[in-house]
Amino acid sequence: MYTMMQACRETDMTYQALKYYCNEGLVPNVKRDKNNRRIFDEKDIKWIKDLVCLKRCGMSIQEMKEYLDLCLQGEATIPQRKVLLEKKQESLLASIKELEDCVDYINWKQNFYDEVLSGKRPYVSNLIRTEKDNEQIKKYR
Repeated sequence: MYTMMQACRETDMTYQALKYYCNEGLVPNVKRDKNNRRIFDEKDIKWIKDLVCLKRCGMSIQEMKEYLDLCLQGEATIPQRKVLLEKKQESLLASIKELEDCVDYINWKQNFYDEVLSGKRPYVSNLIRTEKDNEQIKKYR
C-alpha cells in the first residue's frame, strides 16, 4: 500500500494534484487507513499513471471523468472508449503536424541565414523597405 506522498512519487504528481483528482472522483477506489488518510494499492497507482498520461494527452478533467465512467461500466463500453481516445489521438496528430511545420520553417530560415552569411544568396527582408518597394508604393497612392 502507498501513502499519498508515496503515490505522488510513484506517479510523478504533486500532492495537491492527486488530492484534487481524488476529490473530483477520478480515483474511484481510494481506501483509507485507520487514521482516515488515503492509501493506494498497485491498481490505484496504475490508474493514476493512466490519468497522468491522459492529462498529458490534453484531456480535460471532464473528459477524464467521462472516460472513467465508461471504464467503470466494463467491457461493453470499449467501443465508446475507443472513439473517445481516437478523437484525442487525432488532435494530438494534428498538433504534431503543426509542430513539424514549425520545425520545417525554422530549418528553412536557418538555411537561408547560413546562405546569406556565406554569400551564396543576397539578404532579403519582408520588413525592411528598399527604394524599389517605396517606388511601387508611390505608384498606388
